[in-house]
Amino acid sequence: MTWKFKFVSSLHVLLPALACCLALPAAQAQVVPKTIRMVVAYPTGGVGDLMARALADKLATQLGNTVVVENRAGASGTIGMDAVAKAQPDGATLGFSAISPLVLNPHIARSPFDPLKDIAPVASVMYSPVLLLATEATGTRDFRTLLDDARARPGAVRWATSGRASLGHVVLEQLRGVARVDITHVPYKGGAQQMNDALGGQFEILSINAGPALTQHIRSGKLRPLAVGAPARLDSLPKVPTLAELGYPAANLSSLFGVFAPANTPAILIAKYNAEINKALDSPDLRDKLTAYGNVPTGGSAETFGDEIASEYESNERIVKAAGIKND
Repeated sequence: MTWKFKFVSSLHVLLPALACCLALPAAQAQVVPKTIRMVVAYPTGGVGDLMARALADKLATQLGNTVVVENRAGASGTIGMDAVAKAQPDGATLGFSAISPLVLNPHIARSPFDPLKDIAPVASVMYSPVLLLATEATGTRDFRTLLDDARARPGAVRWATSGRASLGHVVLEQLRGVARVDITHVPYKGGAQQMNDALGGQFEILSINAGPALTQHIRSGKLRPLAVGAPARLDSLPKVPTLAELGYPAANLSSLFGVFAPANTPAILIAKYNAEINKALDSPDLRDKLTAYGNVPTGGSAETFGDEIASEYESNERIVKAAGIKND
């Protein structure tokens, strides 16, 4: 009788806990919103947009949910990331962007959000190398010849980037300071016009992230690669040296892209999305799409990604101040 009483009493205590545990997997399965908005901080057609759409398709397949891509371009990625920062932290909004709106732009212009408090890193996705290309406006075929030409004709060599305070502009300023050359900066507001003018020979040098459009123009000889900002030489361009190899490690910069969420998004959702993104990056089809255009898949934990962002934030603050870069 005593044994029976204890058994019933124990069941009275254990049953609610057991029911909770049994219900937990179902609750976790339902916590991901049925429709997820992925805000891409760049216009359609560029490398960021193409890779975001490939990742969105993969996540939709893995999750069995709908992932809708929304392009919110402008201000070097700041407009898109501001939309992410101001969204509800319920897991229904993700952002895809390079980290520059968080680690570079705020040091040059006032940011509408706090880059280290209003955005939650979810997962690193890829490095996108910065290619330094010569156009048909110059006969330059290697990097050292470019510098010799710039020294012989101060201000005559024109270097186009995607805009003031862009990563390409930082690369240029690093080179100008260390190599002591006078090169004219030609900032653009959009990649399409920049590429059209490059093919028309409106300037001598172009710095731009690796992407599908570049491959055909490099193969045709319209654009000639002189150097690359990347951790190592690209498999797609094995003869093109990195800027570090050429003696300019401070200019050897590349764009780190990743997925973000609004701050205060539940940790369980951040962990779920991180796991799914890493799973997607391990799939051969997505990796092939990334590497086909010279990008380097990354991945890893949200915590590691956050540490990288914090480190780059501090590093870029020093670079911007030393180079006197202004968004004017």
